[in-house]
Amino acid sequence: METKRYSSYQEIEIDLEILKLEKEIHYQKLVHSFQKTKESITPQNIVSGFLGSYKTLFAGSYGTILNIAIPLLIKWISKRKGG
Repeated sequence: METKRYSSYQEIEIDLEILKLEKEIHYQKLVHSFQKTKESITPQNIVSGFLGSYKTLFAGSYGTILNIAIPLLIKWISKRKGG
């Protein structure tokens, strides 16, 4: 990598400002990614994801009943814990 040569302090200040903004952008992306991960690791989402993969195994009326009952069961459990 070649060393950049500056001809004025203004060029240095501009590059420093650009680096500062890039750092802030990367930080905000990290915070956003952390928030999305935190939201996806709720008990309700974990159970839904786990049971959702098994819903496709069931076909016909039994599968339809499960598709209706599982979200209701999850809501009931979450309300019971919260209340």
